[in-house]
Amino acid sequence: MNDFSGKTVIVTGGAKGIGEGVTRAFAQAGADVFCADVDTVAGERIQAEGASLPGSVTYVNTDVSEAASCEALVAQAAANGSVDVLVNNVGIQPLDSYLPAHQFPEEAWDRILAVNLKSGFLMSKYAVPEMLKQGGGVIVNIASVQGRQSMKGVPAYAASKGGMISLTQQLALEYAEQNIRVLAVNPGTIETSLALESVNQDVEALRSAAADAHPLGRIGMPEDIASVVLFLSSDAASFMTGEYVNVDGGMMAKGSWAE
Repeated sequence: MNDFSGKTVIVTGGAKGIGEGVTRAFAQAGADVFCADVDTVAGERIQAEGASLPGSVTYVNTDVSEAASCEALVAQAAANGSVDVLVNNVGIQPLDSYLPAHQFPEEAWDRILAVNLKSGFLMSKYAVPEMLKQGGGVIVNIASVQGRQSMKGVPAYAASKGGMISLTQQLALEYAEQNIRVLAVNPGTIETSLALESVNQDVEALRSAAADAHPLGRIGMPEDIASVVLFLSSDAASFMTGEYVNVDGGMMAKGSWAE
């Protein structure tokens, strides 16, 4: 098992879905996790539950699309002693945003790009100086298979996730010599509240559709993503940077999958 005892980790969007799985996994591995989220109820719940884990969970109510909030979050984490791992996980895809580009509201475009992509830049902007001071660190960006092969009705989401993959590669080159590794994970369909919104909270419909779409025949779970994030963040992946890893049940290997 990966041991992150004594390490400080920031997870954006860390109170629900994939982020919750990542937060719990790091705390279970001994890390002090700063969980950033706008959902206070979910955040306070995971902080309370974190008290029984080997590490700790500190919930911070943060809108990471805003520079001042990102700067304050990193400062709070750094006061713990270090910023060893940053997981840029936060992402939105509102149900009413499934529209073709010519019908897509500019306000929706701006909000999705701000939360899904700009936040990754801002959090990295403020976390990297802390990592430089301590001689290294790891940034893991949660992108998506939709950043590689998209579908109808998601222009902003697809652009944001494709941008996250490109940002990952650029940051990896920028800071490789300073021992800061930057990687991305592309999830397939994961059983989260975001995914359930797309099928009107019908979990069985979601699982059935995912089983048909994924060659492995099942939907992914947050723990499937978390285990890969921990590996990428560990010394076991010390020769990896600038790469993305598909955790998608075989969707990308399958080829054209989107209808």
